[in-house]
Amino acid sequence: MTELAILRPALTRDADGIARVHVETWQSTYAGLVPSDYLARMTVARSSAQWHRAAAQATKSNDLVVAEIDEEIVGFVCFGPARSKALAYSGEVFALYVTVDWQGQGLGRRLLSTAFGGLAGEGHEAAFVWVLAENPSRFFYEAMGGQRVGERLEKFAGADLEELAYGWDDLETWKSQGDG
Repeated sequence: MTELAILRPALTRDADGIARVHVETWQSTYAGLVPSDYLARMTVARSSAQWHRAAAQATKSNDLVVAEIDEEIVGFVCFGPARSKALAYSGEVFALYVTVDWQGQGLGRRLLSTAFGGLAGEGHEAAFVWVLAENPSRFFYEAMGGQRVGERLEKFAGADLEELAYGWDDLETWKSQGDG
């Protein structure tokens, strides 16, 4: 079914669609995990400005990719050089979200593979992603071969949230093993 999805670099016109996926997935996935008042304040309008900027910057480096089905954005992945040198990985997946209706159908795998391909193409041999420890999506990263390589306590919206880092030491090998 996900073969219907077109994966392509994000354009600024995709900002509202990306924002919708971002808000919907946060409100469904993080309910009970992050402060509810934060989730209640999330809106597509507020999130859209952030994603408009990200898409405008991404058109230069293709580090924001959307999944589109029937001209509707149903997922996205954002990636690039690691924001911190705390872990021994030069590449980082900053965000990967798929709408609830399209989860469990291989689209997340395709988006992760696209990110790993983009990172490898930029010279990154390894990559990692941070995920909330209580987020069920951590099992997706484990199923994709990610190894737990770090943990931290992150202050977010007035709460201390435990995060786990999953890492992949060899992006080229991962892709060649058919996980991508």
